[in-house]
Amino acid sequence: MKETDAIDEYILQHIDEESDYLKALYRDTHVKLLRPRMASGHLQGRMLKMFVRMIRPRQVLEIGTYSGYSALCLAEGLEEGAMLHTFEINDEQEDFTRPWLEGSPYADKIKFYIGDALQLLPDMNITFDLAFVDGDKRKYIEYYELVLKMLSPGGYIIADNTLWDGHVLEEPHHTDLQTIGIKKFNDLVATDSRVEKVILPLRDGLTIIRKK
Repeated sequence: MKETDAIDEYILQHIDEESDYLKALYRDTHVKLLRPRMASGHLQGRMLKMFVRMIRPRQVLEIGTYSGYSALCLAEGLEEGAMLHTFEINDEQEDFTRPWLEGSPYADKIKFYIGDALQLLPDMNITFDLAFVDGDKRKYIEYYELVLKMLSPGGYIIADNTLWDGHVLEEPHHTDLQTIGIKKFNDLVATDSRVEKVILPLRDGLTIIRKK
């Protein structure tokens, strides 16, 4: 076993466990879905729940539901009366994801939307306290600018995959629009005086952004 693998295993043994429901969802994701690596997983899931507990948001946004794993972790941390609004652009994902969300202990805290968040959000009169962005990497800057307008002062954005398997260190081919999108997003956020920001090297990189 590599040292990094051993460290990862050590971490998982010394943090809160996943619920049986999340374990079952994670297994089902790997059996039935393409690109199961997109699911948040144990460590990131516990971090998302902890972050929600820490800042106690009333309205939470997620862009990129995928299997619903991260949505359930966010919802798990919500207080009574708080709500998660999660958007999935791929309508083929609905038959898998909706039953897992609606069958969970947190179903009453989750509103699940199928469609493009960039099109649907402007019509929603909601101010969010926290947003988790894990959608199309080519559109991260568009998500960011829209979400920032809808975020409360002192609110947070968590952007996933911002280290992009280390490809952010490379000069991407002009056809690699996802890497280009992530790099442009990182460069924008780094120089944006409207926010405070830090990148955590957790899994594939998480950027924590606080609106001033």
